[in-house]
Amino acid sequence: MRYELFYWPSIQGRGEFVRLALEDAGADYVDVARRPGGTARMMRLMQRRTLAQPPFAPPFLAAGRQLIAQTANILLYLGPRLGLAPKSEAARLWLHQLQLTIADWVVEVHDVHHPSGGGLYYEEQKREAKRRAEDFRINRLPKFLDYFGALRAPTRGARETYVDLSLVQMIAGLRYAFPHAMAKLERRRAWVAALHDRVAARPRSAAYPASPRRIPFNESGIFRHYSELDR
Repeated sequence: MRYELFYWPSIQGRGEFVRLALEDAGADYVDVARRPGGTARMMRLMQRRTLAQPPFAPPFLAAGRQLIAQTANILLYLGPRLGLAPKSEAARLWLHQLQLTIADWVVEVHDVHHPSGGGLYYEEQKREAKRRAEDFRINRLPKFLDYFGALRAPTRGARETYVDLSLVQMIAGLRYAFPHAMAKLERRRAWVAALHDRVAARPRSAAYPASPRRIPFNESGIFRHYSELDR
């Protein structure tokens, strides 16, 4: 099957978690909005009143006649089809639970630089962002890292899943946005580098970052580096 991924063409964002799964599995897919006329097509799909189950926002995935939205929901669908999820229902639900926790984490990362509102520019909320960043670095970031770190021991050596790919994306994004904070936190959390290096070395995952399909981190996406928020 050829999948069609709909997401904004200039940022990694939430769509990157889906891209990573598709890339790692060598799936046949089209990143629609990065093609001529693709963004307009994406917007038309969101605005169509004739759809029985319209998406609220990207990312969403066209798989045959199905249109599936929300990152965790897309990965719940793709996981078993791409060989990135176990067969049992209980295990798949557990992965879905972890992916939803990652989704919560993503929101907290975003809200560091936009604590007052997504409709305001960062420059309009720098004071609030600095306070939010301090709490994130000291309290929230270690809590998320330790939660996922505690899960690594019983699953070490197991086959990688889409959650592992998503964790690698979180690690890469956090290293970009908070290099000083992550350097300190990783000294006592060896699993972070171990997981990142192991998963990133998978043949297709290793080739993807160097390809033109990979959008670089930038200050328009979820992971943004502002030096004043990483002190």
